[in-house]
Amino acid sequence: MNNAVSLPRDTNQALGIGQFAVDFVAGRLGDGPSAAVLAKTRLLHTDAVLCGASALALRTNAPTILRNEALEYADANGATPLGVATRVKAEKAIVANASAMREWDSNGTNFGYNPALGHTAGEFGHNDFYSVAIAACQQENLDGATALKAMVLLDEIRGRLAEVFSLKSYRIDHVVHGAIASAATYGALMGANAEQIESAIGMFVAHYIPWRAIRAGKQLSDSKGASAAISTEAAVLSMKRALNGFIGPKDIFRNPESMFRQFVKTAGDSPFDLVLNHSGDDFAVMGMHFKMGLYEHQSAGALQGLIDLIAANPGLTEPGQITKILIRAYEPAFGIIGDPAKRDPHTRQSADHSMVYIVATMLRKAIEGRASLPKTTDGIWQSLMLSPYDYHLDAINHPLTRQLMETISFEHGGPDYDAKYPDGIPTSVVITNAAGQAVDSGVVMYPAGHARNTTADLNAILKHKFAMLGALALPDGSDVLTLVNKLESMEKLGASDLRGIYAFEIADRPGYE
Repeated sequence: MNNAVSLPRDTNQALGIGQFAVDFVAGRLGDGPSAAVLAKTRLLHTDAVLCGASALALRTNAPTILRNEALEYADANGATPLGVATRVKAEKAIVANASAMREWDSNGTNFGYNPALGHTAGEFGHNDFYSVAIAACQQENLDGATALKAMVLLDEIRGRLAEVFSLKSYRIDHVVHGAIASAATYGALMGANAEQIESAIGMFVAHYIPWRAIRAGKQLSDSKGASAAISTEAAVLSMKRALNGFIGPKDIFRNPESMFRQFVKTAGDSPFDLVLNHSGDDFAVMGMHFKMGLYEHQSAGALQGLIDLIAANPGLTEPGQITKILIRAYEPAFGIIGDPAKRDPHTRQSADHSMVYIVATMLRKAIEGRASLPKTTDGIWQSLMLSPYDYHLDAINHPLTRQLMETISFEHGGPDYDAKYPDGIPTSVVITNAAGQAVDSGVVMYPAGHARNTTADLNAILKHKFAMLGALALPDGSDVLTLVNKLESMEKLGASDLRGIYAFEIADRPGYE
């Protein structure tokens, strides 16, 4: 049985995405996602919610501003922001929630890599968009099983677009793919037809394309973390307008004046073929990755290399033992988190995109906690997991961290490394000790959390992450496990329970920023 729908480049793919979304939500396309696909999607959603709730608890700027803004738009038939029972306009709940879930840069990641189909554009993306499914289901009185299935749909559309079109190559922000998927998923849940979804996608692409200017500069702003949220707000507004009869540009992927055709010249076709799965195990979400704490995903290979070396050479954690660290990695990691401007970060948003800061911080924690450091790599991941407090201004300016940063050299590994990405995250770490002896991690391809990693105990490490973030997110003494279990049982929730899925109490922990 063919479990996929093909949308060739010589067809109206915007209309095709719309029809696929409508049919997927209605259950007209085979048996649907497997249990494994649903389980991974649940886990990624739980991860995103705890990231978002903890960001709100620590009063991070953009999530706090956007949630306060959302509360100004009450709507008895709307959706709920994280941490409150008040229902607000759906697009306002979504912009607030997506911003919070993305703020720590610690939720899921995809790399746009599907060699089986030759679709290896390698566009980044993140699991920022789940509140779109929740919001629509809250509005339409739909249950948790429907919401979970819609999350799979959203990840499928954005994940497959990331495999066939590299936005970063043209300095366009990666959130475009997620916004297109958000319009389609929201529309299908709200009862839109394929033509209305086509209009919404056309409106978003024609009116709201974000540039990567939000990610440039020596010290990054709130716009970096809120990019997905702001674009998704625009996509949902476009879908609402289409539902009300507004007609947007049609056939946008083949439109000769659209972003896609401007950057990739064709004789009239779209720049790509698109294949969307509807049943079984082969969904885009199965290739998406978890972060084992707070760090830019391009640094995961270096962190795994560091942990491997510490596990094999515990003496490295003795004070003064490390004199030099050489990290080699691929492009775009070298360009994104190796920018010389990021060798001296002064904000969290810049520190979490600085390879030298991220590695130096984990190493500092290893040195400080050497007496109780576990012996296994899984245990070390948990013991050294980077938390929001590792990006507090005090941590950014920690004298030992700054001293260790000076020992780190970061080099582009060249063609051999580049050829291995985005299959993996090819990175090597060489540490030289005070006696002049060097130890080499070798090339790390699949660090813990990577979809193709087969050695790490993912569930154990995520359990620790959830406990860490949950303890920050909820008031002291709260039962984090109860919240995790509720999120992990989403498909069992009826419509009334789903309306309250985000209405748990969030702590107020002043003094972070």
